[in-house]
Amino acid sequence: MAWVHFQCLGLCISLWCALAIAAHADSMEDTDLRAQLQTLSRRRVFFGHQSVGMNLLEGVRELAALYPDIPLRVVEVTGSADLQPGTFAHAFLPENGNPALKLESFERALSSGIGSAADIALIKFCYADFSPVTDVSALFARYQTTLSALRARHPHVLFVHVTAPLTTVADSAASNLKRLFGRAPGGLLENAKREEFDQLLRRAYGGREPLFDLARLESTSPDGRRELQDWNGSQVPALLPAYSDDGGHLNSASRVRFARELIALLASLPPTP
Repeated sequence: MAWVHFQCLGLCISLWCALAIAAHADSMEDTDLRAQLQTLSRRRVFFGHQSVGMNLLEGVRELAALYPDIPLRVVEVTGSADLQPGTFAHAFLPENGNPALKLESFERALSSGIGSAADIALIKFCYADFSPVTDVSALFARYQTTLSALRARHPHVLFVHVTAPLTTVADSAASNLKRLFGRAPGGLLENAKREEFDQLLRRAYGGREPLFDLARLESTSPDGRRELQDWNGSQVPALLPAYSDDGGHLNSASRVRFARELIALLASLPPTP
């Protein structure tokens, strides 16, 4: 009986240790998130976007709600008066399918007074801004021109680049038949254009200026596997079906996971003067 009692005691100690380790790991993770949110609560962020951007902001809002004592709010703004420290401000940029107009709208928003108040600013294109015939080189040149002008006009603002989000690629008998006849399934050619733009962003700014690689997150599973589609001798990244309920927008789990990455990036940036 003593041996049985000792064995039970050993199992209890082992279980207690396992729970303590797990609790400590969760505590460490929460401590990291708390510190990152506290850092953001001292900054003013402006984000121009459309629907996938709203998915990210919903994730930010859900994570911030875990710590109601930290004064960080997500709010839609139209002017600098609303941009106080602890504000993750955002605006919907018109219109999907017209990325040049989005750049103009982003520039106007910053010129309206937001640029004089923001510490960090970022613009994200939508997957709907790219079609199989998009002139990516021209769009990227327009993007660089706009960002250069804004940087000169607002030298205190730290601009963060964001890769264009992806969509899933059709996977059905019909789409497989298309491939047999040399035709691309739905979403593949559009993703190829998005990846072309994203590669230009990575080459121009990666490692030199802050870049939130949303497209890579969307196309990478938790175990590191990439969702890549073979097409004409190249591999085109696509949105993992598990991350979306409709093939384009982020579902509840992925939006929180990606928002966590965005929070970590923004909190890691040096303070602006």
